[in-house]
Amino acid sequence: MDLPPKERLLSLDAFRGMTIVGMILVNNAGDWGHVFPQLQHAAWHGWTLADLIFPFFLFIVGVAMSFSFAHRVEPGTGLKKVYFQIARRTLILFSLGLFLNALYYIPDALSPATLRIPGVLQRI
Repeated sequence: MDLPPKERLLSLDAFRGMTIVGMILVNNAGDWGHVFPQLQHAAWHGWTLADLIFPFFLFIVGVAMSFSFAHRVEPGTGLKKVYFQIARRTLILFSLGLFLNALYYIPDALSPATLRIPGVLQRI
């Protein structure tokens, strides 16, 4: 089956790139004793640039999913294959997140006290 070439939404790509740069800045702010306040999360009330990175990323994922689904679902075909792909990717991301979180707590990786299920990959 020949699919048409994928067209890129340049504004989404640019926003994705800026968000990735933001992730790098927030996670590697340099000397943690002297950090620009916008690169740290707000203590409780208010928000900083660091607090916007994850919502921006989720927005990008949602927009990209709409384009992906429109490309995968052809008129007159069932959604069974798309649902299977969604379930497969969900299981992979969830399992990968559990594995990466368990690596951090090697001595007691499977202890319910240290295993963190709602990690970033599980939230996506």
